[in-house]
Amino acid sequence: MPSCEPGPGPACLPTKTFRSYLPRCHRTYSCVHCRAHLAKHDELISKSFQGSHGRAYLFNSVVNVGCGPAEQRLLLTGLHSVADIFCESCKTTLGWKYEQAFETSQKYKEGKYIIEMSHMVKDNGWD
Repeated sequence: MPSCEPGPGPACLPTKTFRSYLPRCHRTYSCVHCRAHLAKHDELISKSFQGSHGRAYLFNSVVNVGCGPAEQRLLLTGLHSVADIFCESCKTTLGWKYEQAFETSQKYKEGKYIIEMSHMVKDNGWD
């Protein structure tokens, strides 16, 4: 890694820092736009979800993600209170967090996160 001391040598580029780094020994999902870690594969609940712009995954927990205000939306599975989530590093909207489900059959989604596949990439050990 190049040092950032003045003098001859390679140009010093700013290093991106993220709030959380997931362990390298785990398969992870990262933001496709800035490569910030988003979730461990172990936190994946389902690959069978639909986002606003295509397929999406449901996660139990995520990192490096901010949350907007909750609002009620009529989704494919009924009325939910959801909050858009965004990458803390590049501010790209990634999906949403389920704050409240109004139908009993959908209560399992509460507190869980949807991330659209178009906004994430697989990292670390996906051979």
